[in-house]
Amino acid sequence: MIKTYKPTSPARRQRTLSVSEGRKRKPMRFAVKNLMSSKRGSVGRSAGKISRQCRDSGEKKRYRNIDYKRDKYGIEGKIEFIEYDPNRTCDIALVLYNDGERRYMLAPAGIKEGDSVVSGEGISVKTGNALPLSDVPVGIPVHNVELYPGAGGKFIRTAGSAAFVTAHEKGYVTVKMPSGEIRNFLSGCFATIGQLGREDWKLMNIGKAGRSMHMGRRPKTRGKARSGQHPHGGSYSRRVGRNPVDQWGNLAKGKKTRRRKHTDKYIVKDRRAR
Repeated sequence: MIKTYKPTSPARRQRTLSVSEGRKRKPMRFAVKNLMSSKRGSVGRSAGKISRQCRDSGEKKRYRNIDYKRDKYGIEGKIEFIEYDPNRTCDIALVLYNDGERRYMLAPAGIKEGDSVVSGEGISVKTGNALPLSDVPVGIPVHNVELYPGAGGKFIRTAGSAAFVTAHEKGYVTVKMPSGEIRNFLSGCFATIGQLGREDWKLMNIGKAGRSMHMGRRPKTRGKARSGQHPHGGSYSRRVGRNPVDQWGNLAKGKKTRRRKHTDKYIVKDRRAR
């Protein structure tokens, strides 16, 4: 649901906010105190030097420890709250398990307070349940997919995203990713059923530069507008025909930067292939 504001100022006139229905404004602080940790250290810095341009810590916030592994096998849990997480685009759900432990999980679309979730082999294919890809039928949307069994979910964790199981082969499961890439996963990799909620997050309008600063995004300066210390800057920056580069002279567009080559064997169809 997209929330709009009264046009009391030029920024308010354009600002919109993505709000999930049924989401709680404030979480149970007494229950999730041990599930939060402080975010220490500088953002975009390495050993005191800038390693990522135009990044800052932004508004002060605490990190929510998410259970990506979903390794409480066979223990049923109940959704207590659906909360906003300032560290990610999708909402999170606070789960109370029958053994008394509480954990955070990514909240899929359609899940609500009071619903039960469980993880393990041979369980029902229900939204919020986590099970091996070998038990997921063809055409079912999944998210939080593991790359290796037991390593925790690494794929499809953005708001509104989902992948679809397309085929089962001996020892492997073929999954179509949101980017259009078709990839094989080991059949023992776990995934969570359903599409992640807050799909209208992409339609949100920030509205003003100050809100972007609160999110940790500092202003960006074009290379052409910089001094001669930048390859694009200086008094001769208007000449044409040179390739876009960063401030150190490395190619900025078109150069392949993929390093995880050992997973190429799992890619059936690349997302850039036409």
